[in-house]
Amino acid sequence: MTVQITTLDNGLRVVSHEMPHLETVSLGVWINAGARNEAPEEHGIAHFLEHMAFKGTSRRSAMQIAEEIESAGGDINAATGMEMTSYFARILKDDTPLALDVLADILLDPRFDPDEIERERQVVIQEIGASLDDPGDLVFDLAQQCAYPQQALGRPILGTVGSVSAFSPAMISAYRDSHYGAPAMVLSAAGAVTHDALVREAEAAFGRFSNRPRQTIERGAFSGGFTCREKPLEQTHLVLAFEAPGYTDEAFYATQVLASVLGGGMSSRLFQEIREKRGLCYSIGTFSSNYAETGMLGVYAATSPDLTDELITVLTGELTAFARNVRDDETVRARAQLKAGLLMSLESSSMRADQVARQLLAFGRVVSVEEVSQKVDAVDRAAVADLAERLFRSSQPVYSAVGALDGLASYEQVAAQFS
Repeated sequence: MTVQITTLDNGLRVVSHEMPHLETVSLGVWINAGARNEAPEEHGIAHFLEHMAFKGTSRRSAMQIAEEIESAGGDINAATGMEMTSYFARILKDDTPLALDVLADILLDPRFDPDEIERERQVVIQEIGASLDDPGDLVFDLAQQCAYPQQALGRPILGTVGSVSAFSPAMISAYRDSHYGAPAMVLSAAGAVTHDALVREAEAAFGRFSNRPRQTIERGAFSGGFTCREKPLEQTHLVLAFEAPGYTDEAFYATQVLASVLGGGMSSRLFQEIREKRGLCYSIGTFSSNYAETGMLGVYAATSPDLTDELITVLTGELTAFARNVRDDETVRARAQLKAGLLMSLESSSMRADQVARQLLAFGRVVSVEEVSQKVDAVDRAAVADLAERLFRSSQPVYSAVGALDGLASYEQVAAQFS
């Protein structure tokens, strides 16, 4: 269970967690740059670059990139978030050098062929259209924009049709050159991996990466407000959210326990009160979006238009009264759920590789399972109640809706409950 870390001469950190009972390796490169690193004219370019990395290099065509990994029985993929971008593969242990070579190739030497850019532009535009058609996706994007207006944190990761249509090879290269420096990157592997061999292979594959320092980003500034999109749907989709601590804040673990108590499963407060006892919706739950210095804790629900007013009334009542009646058994159950999720993640090499890479980029170290468990166990009923009082009784919420809007409570009515 030992995690080992080595920093190469160019600043790239190599981290591994050997899991001897496995025959496969999950590995990848995590980069401390994502959608919030974009300038306004670059909106969506982090995600577009992630797509283009697989569209050919000087040594491999797009088909060859996929074929080499899949012919070895593995798979390769990538993902873009607000703060990080990752390129990862899962492979049989003897094919680790192949996976590293392919990952290094697509990151160090992408071609950005104009014809491939045009084809992928249409693919991403279709992806944007699919997101706009999905009310569950759209209501979250609207809430994010409302929470962080005129900021990179508030812009959808995919970009817009207009912004994506303007990307050129030069723009894509400039973003990559600015943000894909070795000190902002972590090569992480978990499974049937030997650390010393991984370091040797990493030096050969990634030693040419520039050692340019990390780029600074603007701090996020949360702002409450209301935004909506009327659509001819059978249900109205709702988000009600509040500013929450970032993951570097000591209250981060209390935030996770609070979210779990409120809407973290079938035994949670909101599920039992709003769905089981009152039948006001089929789907309701909490979410916690946390960034380095800020975050958002909220509730998502979907219900028929004639029930939205009652649902909002019950929901605001539950939230405003929550701090006064948090129970010990609820916090005990929430802590158990969080720790079980943490331990279960150790059983997956892909989840473990992702976990240690993100921790290393976020905190400069890998946080032990024991330390996380201790921090979760330290969150008692009083800590949850204090945080709930701060979140729900002293800030203006974000309120977003998609669907039929007739009878929807106004923002002034909702916000007044939390003044």
